[in-house]
Amino acid sequence: MADSLCFPLAAKTPNYRSSLLFRNCPLPSRLLPPKSSLQLNGSKNKLNVLALSQYSLLSLHHRVAPIRALESDVPHPLHKDSVDFKRTKSYEEWDSLTANFAGAANIPFLLLQLPQIILNARNLLAGNKTALFAVPWLGMLTGLLGNLSLLSYFAKKKEKEAAVIQTLGVVSIHVVLTQLAMAGAMPLPSFVATSVVVGAGLILNFLNYYGMLNTTIWQFWEDFITIGGLSVLPQIMWSTFVPYIPNSILPGAIAFVLALAAVTMARTGKLSEKGVKFVGSISGWTATLLFMWMPVSQMWTNFLNPDNIKGLSAFSMLLAMIGNGLMIPRAIFIRDFMWFTGSTWATLFYGYGNIVCLYFFNSISREFFFAATVGLVSWLGMVLWRDTVVYGYDSPIRTLRELVFGS
Repeated sequence: MADSLCFPLAAKTPNYRSSLLFRNCPLPSRLLPPKSSLQLNGSKNKLNVLALSQYSLLSLHHRVAPIRALESDVPHPLHKDSVDFKRTKSYEEWDSLTANFAGAANIPFLLLQLPQIILNARNLLAGNKTALFAVPWLGMLTGLLGNLSLLSYFAKKKEKEAAVIQTLGVVSIHVVLTQLAMAGAMPLPSFVATSVVVGAGLILNFLNYYGMLNTTIWQFWEDFITIGGLSVLPQIMWSTFVPYIPNSILPGAIAFVLALAAVTMARTGKLSEKGVKFVGSISGWTATLLFMWMPVSQMWTNFLNPDNIKGLSAFSMLLAMIGNGLMIPRAIFIRDFMWFTGSTWATLFYGYGNIVCLYFFNSISREFFFAATVGLVSWLGMVLWRDTVVYGYDSPIRTLRELVFGS
């Protein structure tokens, strides 16, 4: 969003995903200054000053078009409505603020991961490798895959702050997996394979962000994370309810076959345009759903073993609520329904939801609970109000409607 406007390289590309890789987009005719204001004033080299000044402002400050749910992974185009130059400054300020909020989310997320890394390091130095077996490496690996998928999603959209958050998640989880491998808690072949994928993913996303990556290579990477994410998601969901349901790898196996078939059909042009868009959105949505499943899994555990709620850290849940809550303004501002869904769900059901559980089990004080509640409600209210004002709408309902259904 903070980048300046680029003109389109092409109106349309035949490749089924190449359109996702170009940040350039057509300039709506209604955004161009009227032809009458571009008259020459006695010289071929002099244009009407008003027209040029408006056109310059338009090139520097542009709106974001609401994105439909299935097109959330498409780099955001320009807003279709005309620009109100009286609101350009406030729009730009909110653009900058939302980006800064998303960048600030790195702090609580880093604080969430550091205690585990430090504890693991202490146990390794003390020779207490058994303690590291309490950390589930498969769960960490699932989170790593989710971070990698979302890193690709945000890097493609040129959302720098969000991409940095996902990069931090990838690196920090890989550090934990390295510690687990050193303790023998994670099989060495699995760790080596994971390290190769992590290294390749970070390099490919870096090159793609700066436009230095071949399109074919990027498509292969997107296909890989699409198949991987869609295979893992149903398996994790199924495993949550074991032993109440039979332990089986069938959900993951079925999902793998379906994902492979979908990607193959999309690459060979056997799907409709809507089908291709759906396949293109799978990797981002599966990563989002993986993170959305975390609070469901936690609450299911709380329901089965209420005494375990005392083992939750209220401070950690508060950090999770703050970190995800800081990304909501940016998701709303650029009308990214997928990002908004994941961040809001994690804020309400993972962070705040567990705070509610802690309160009802008398594990936190009333003051802590009400402070978190008032802070969250005030923050969400302020975000919706500010976005409504910046866009010049009369009600936040229009903002939410654009967010969900697009323009």
